[in-house]
Amino acid sequence: MKETLIPFAHANNIYEINIDFYVSLGIKVLFIDLDNTLDSYKCKTPSERAKDLITKLLSSGIRPIIVSNNRGKRVKNYAKELNIECLYSAFKPFPNKLNKFIKENNIDKNECLIIGDQLLTDIKLGKNSNIKTILLEKLVKEDQFTTHFNRIFDKMIRKRLKKKNLLRDWREIYGKSKKST
Repeated sequence: MKETLIPFAHANNIYEINIDFYVSLGIKVLFIDLDNTLDSYKCKTPSERAKDLITKLLSSGIRPIIVSNNRGKRVKNYAKELNIECLYSAFKPFPNKLNKFIKENNIDKNECLIIGDQLLTDIKLGKNSNIKTILLEKLVKEDQFTTHFNRIFDKMIRKRLKKKNLLRDWREIYGKSKKST
């Protein structure tokens, strides 16, 4: 199994993860995928649970930033309503745009985490950028047309990762990190 596709941790969805987990890892910047991570691709504005999550992250000292391959208008409007930054047309899994943003903002990669629902874009971006990653399951059933091709490979790879016990549940890691602090 290629190391570039093994996430640091796994969760069913972003909403089940305890904010203290990020804090225990020393995370100060959370790069968050938008579609099927925060909301459905059909959502033009943030859901109440997305707003609640962002509020909790901010109040915990974590800087959430949306990183999406979608074009600007929807991503910018969504992020604007949450009053957070975004990187649109990010060209995930290629790290150029993300690395430029990190450098321009003097961000320490050791204090970052990338979270998303796709191995071939989100997790590979994290690996290509040397940033910890959390792989999520799809938040909703529907996908954009452009995502269907990736999902075919994603499904096969996930199956192998599960079979080889390479998808560590975030709770297992959180339990260990809580004991060491």
